[in-house]
Amino acid sequence: MDFGFYLPCDWPDITYPGQHLYREMTEEAKFAEELGYVSISVPEHHFINYLTHPSALLTTVHVAAVTKHVPIITAVLVLPFRDMRNLAGEVAQTDCLTGGRLQIGLGRGAFQYEFDRFGVSMNEAKARFADARDLLLKLLTEEEVSWKSDWYDFPALTIMPRPVQRPHPPVWIAAVTYDSIKNAVLDGFHVMTTPLREPFSAVRMQARAFFDGVAEAEGKADHLRLSSLRMGYVSRDEADLREKAHIARENDRRFAAVFTQPGEVKGGAITPIDVDYSVDDVAENLIMGSPDQCVEKLKKYEELGIHNIVFNMNFGTSHKDVMSSLELMATRVIPHFA
Repeated sequence: MDFGFYLPCDWPDITYPGQHLYREMTEEAKFAEELGYVSISVPEHHFINYLTHPSALLTTVHVAAVTKHVPIITAVLVLPFRDMRNLAGEVAQTDCLTGGRLQIGLGRGAFQYEFDRFGVSMNEAKARFADARDLLLKLLTEEEVSWKSDWYDFPALTIMPRPVQRPHPPVWIAAVTYDSIKNAVLDGFHVMTTPLREPFSAVRMQARAFFDGVAEAEGKADHLRLSSLRMGYVSRDEADLREKAHIARENDRRFAAVFTQPGEVKGGAITPIDVDYSVDDVAENLIMGSPDQCVEKLKKYEELGIHNIVFNMNFGTSHKDVMSSLELMATRVIPHFA
């Protein structure tokens, strides 16, 4: 099991200048590479002070410019919001600008607030995503591509430039339910998932879905990898742990407000709503605690066969504390899983 680092650019205090937010993100990415994390992941979200990357590919190019070798993964490009002719060109250009370090995580979107603002129906997201995924990969792989579907109808064209990696950058599919995870495996894709803030039973279900898909593929999916994104923080003491668990719960109050309901957002700032679990639940469910506590929690993930854990340490945490946790995780926790 290996470990990556997530760059959410969470922005709970919108009076804090955005350029400082991205400067701190850059320092964290550089430090993560120096410490040996195997990847950097960048989300995509719009119109809100939560995971503030309107362009994951733009962030990818910037992070690649200040790092040396670490792969950078979009987590994820939301396909129903984009025209694949445009996105394919941007992906290919990003692959060129990063020297072939790009990996693309693809998803159908999850925030109802964003769907409403883009004027896209969430009821169409699954079908839109399937069509867009196939078109995107064909555009990256082939020349003189034409397409006719419910959402596209265009004559032959060739995306320029062509990507460095052939046939295209590695592809991950974002999925969280049993069926969507298993189907992604049967379609031949790596899977990136997250149990969000749910108990470990959700992790167990997601791992079972992945490996049930691998078994059903009968040898055709043995090379595929399962990655799980989880909030993680190595605390200095019990008081530090309690503080971060409280911050993580406040983070989820904003997340829940725009995830499966319209949400109230004023000037880009999400109005939090109540969630039905406590600070104690957060501390127990997430990969948070002393180095020894984090090791014990991660052993359960390792036993399930999960290949990769991606840590989200910036969930409202200060830059100083993120840097401290990055180092403690790398020096006191990760060596137990070498």
